[in-house]
Amino acid sequence: MRVGFIGLGSQGGPMARRIIDAGFATTLWARRSASLDPYADTAAATADSPAALAAASDLVCVCVVGDDDVREVVTGENGLLAGMKPDTTLAVHSTVHPDTCRDLATLAARQGVSVLDAPVSGGGPAATEGRLLVMVGGPSAAVEFARPVLATYADPIVHLGDVGAGQCAKLLNNLLFTANLATAQGTLRLGAELGLDIGRLGEVITHGTADSFALGRVVASGGTLDGLAARAGDLLRKDVGLLAELAAAAHAAPGIELRAADAALAVMNRERTARR
Repeated sequence: MRVGFIGLGSQGGPMARRIIDAGFATTLWARRSASLDPYADTAAATADSPAALAAASDLVCVCVVGDDDVREVVTGENGLLAGMKPDTTLAVHSTVHPDTCRDLATLAARQGVSVLDAPVSGGGPAATEGRLLVMVGGPSAAVEFARPVLATYADPIVHLGDVGAGQCAKLLNNLLFTANLATAQGTLRLGAELGLDIGRLGEVITHGTADSFALGRVVASGGTLDGLAARAGDLLRKDVGLLAELAAAAHAAPGIELRAADAALAVMNRERTARR
């Protein structure tokens, strides 16, 4: 299988490297040529446009940041759909609105191209070790077509349903993570006010029944959300906002989970505002 990869950031870069190291014929494209320099010592080819990359690929993986970036790479001038052939597959690893992937799937179907929404969780270290979580929405045949490539950097790969289902699951995951940040930070703060050492209290809770990934991140940051705000605050605000939109559109009623996530965003000075 020939694979194209776009989005060589802190998470996408290790994913692309795993594909290359697994022996798949791989083509890379990046807006900045410097992003391609780390792969000069590999067998990967490079393309001068997304369309050229698509023309050389059976499966194209996209791992750029947001909805606008995904749409531009896929549908813009010399975008992926200008080069993708029938019976090829596009996997969107970015975390975006499910409707973005559904819209792209409708466009792609007109030329016989399948779309998978396949957001990932775990970060660069998990990608390097081949243990990313991939949440997939899309046709079963396309999932199985892409699985050998996804398996180079992911375990588990969970097929959740139709296009959009993967994004819904990822947004729910990020909502709960953000909510857990609020309760973890608040619990450590309360412990300090009761006279306990935050580091020792964190050691206790991370070995108890209340342990969580979010708690570990807060403990590692000394009981604050400052470091997380700088690294991920804007992305978490985006994802919580997207999930709130989905809930409103479905006439669902989020409760304490959204209130807790909003509390964490407020602590990080990233108050959520409606996109639509």
